[in-house]
Amino acid sequence: MQRISQFCSLLLFVGILLYVSSCTDDSTNNDNSVVPHVESIEKRKVKSIEEAVRLAVQKHGRINDTVQLKMDSLVQRMYASNGFKPNWSRQETLTALADTLIAFVDRSKEYGLFPIDYHNRALHFFQQTFRSDSLARTNAPLWATADLVLTDAFLSLSKDLKQGRLRYDSVTLRTDTVLTDSFYTKVLSDLNSTRNVRSVLESLEPNHSGYDSLKIGLKFFLDSIQSFKRLTYINYPNKDSAALYRQLQLRFFEGDILLSPTERIDTAVWRATISEFQKSKGLKVTGKLNENTVLALNNTDWEKFKRIAITLDRYKQLPDTMPARYIWVNIPTYYMRLIEQDTVVFISRVVVGKPNTRTPLLTSRITDMITYPQWTIPTSIIAKEVIPGVKKNPAYFVKHDYSLIDEDGNVVDPATVNWQRYTKGIPYKVVQGSGDANALGILKFNFSNKYSVYLHDTNQRYLFKNALRSLSHGCVRVQEWQKLAQYLISVDSVTRKPNTSFIGTDSLKAWLSRKEKHYLPVRNRLPVFIRYFTCEGTNGKVKFFEDIYKEDKILRDRYFADKSIQ
Repeated sequence: MQRISQFCSLLLFVGILLYVSSCTDDSTNNDNSVVPHVESIEKRKVKSIEEAVRLAVQKHGRINDTVQLKMDSLVQRMYASNGFKPNWSRQETLTALADTLIAFVDRSKEYGLFPIDYHNRALHFFQQTFRSDSLARTNAPLWATADLVLTDAFLSLSKDLKQGRLRYDSVTLRTDTVLTDSFYTKVLSDLNSTRNVRSVLESLEPNHSGYDSLKIGLKFFLDSIQSFKRLTYINYPNKDSAALYRQLQLRFFEGDILLSPTERIDTAVWRATISEFQKSKGLKVTGKLNENTVLALNNTDWEKFKRIAITLDRYKQLPDTMPARYIWVNIPTYYMRLIEQDTVVFISRVVVGKPNTRTPLLTSRITDMITYPQWTIPTSIIAKEVIPGVKKNPAYFVKHDYSLIDEDGNVVDPATVNWQRYTKGIPYKVVQGSGDANALGILKFNFSNKYSVYLHDTNQRYLFKNALRSLSHGCVRVQEWQKLAQYLISVDSVTRKPNTSFIGTDSLKAWLSRKEKHYLPVRNRLPVFIRYFTCEGTNGKVKFFEDIYKEDKILRDRYFADKSIQ
């Protein structure tokens, strides 16, 4: 490993020397890029930085075969604004800020980042070269290249700690989808005034207790790992069975389960090998490859780190300041929290959507509550369940207490409809009447959204006992719906104006006892955040949850599949 590292450093050194030589034109060569007098090196650095950044932009950030600036155009603008003066060196020495930035890149894993994204190897090359090679310390173009790489690393860290690496979408409430030059100018200004790399970069992170807890857990997670071993990721299911088993054989070889990564294996050996692995992980022993076995194979420390990185970035998509009061539903945990002033008021178990009828990610506000609600079946469920159901069973509507309503509001006998004509939609509404058997239960919490989902009670309260609770059509069923209703009423009570009408807890209880349908407006509309975070920091450690909708896998493949930790 040491020889490989030395060889990589040599290649990097050669590449940078080639780049440095390309940065010097004929006049530069005549003037000597290696400066004989210390007094003149700062002026030579300025000229070299201006030329180096110009060439880097022309080559789309490419410094050499191993180093490419991620933010070349921004780097050019930042240097142009300060007269192309060096940011990270004085005379023939790297500044203390440069050394602390390199150290920060080294430990950027503790922030859910990948050191390789911030030129880690190149930075160590420069640091070591300038310390040990007196000739290199007089080479202005080499200093210029090092300065560009350090600046690019700092700006990239600033962006990733502030904004993350995931694409913003309609769920995100942030407006800074593109960070402006003024943001980066301020960050560099703060660095120059405070002279503290860590404090400036950490000031960009989310101000969220969940983010802080996860970072603490990440530190413990990293400390508990001797070294990251990058293992083959099994893509499953895979229509190409030959490719699947090639991946599987390589993975078993990496785990010291098979002796060869390529030797032909017969069916009996495959069955025995898979059975042995299943037994070692406490899985049902079948001898056949299945989803649970692949999940166990892929659940490596390296993959866990990427899941933590994804979750930390999801926090960066939240508003800079969360509301004073809000509901937080985290789908993979199957729990809802009601938060007030960063304190958990209460926690409730929830039932969320099945993988094929997912609970959508959204941000909204509770506008009202309805006792003994009716349920108007969404078009998607009509297509997936109602139409096939009534085709199989003419008594489907009676069984589910559904009514068929035409556009004029008239009730239609389902037996009079030719259901064979329909596959995706029907010219009717399907409504389930209010009552104890209604799927929404006896209380519904409305909030504006395009998915026709709500928070609500349920007529299947026994499901809250299940450990895995992805069982609904997309709505969120709340076990502690009574506590939520009481909280909403109490907040409205405290803030209501004198001599105004008010619906209190007693009225709600009376309506529920009489099984009456009533509408209760919520004046202090409570924000609702429905999110998908598959891990969290708990008691100083990281707790992982099932990736029930495979959202992490999608983001892993899109952003982090080819990453390494170095």
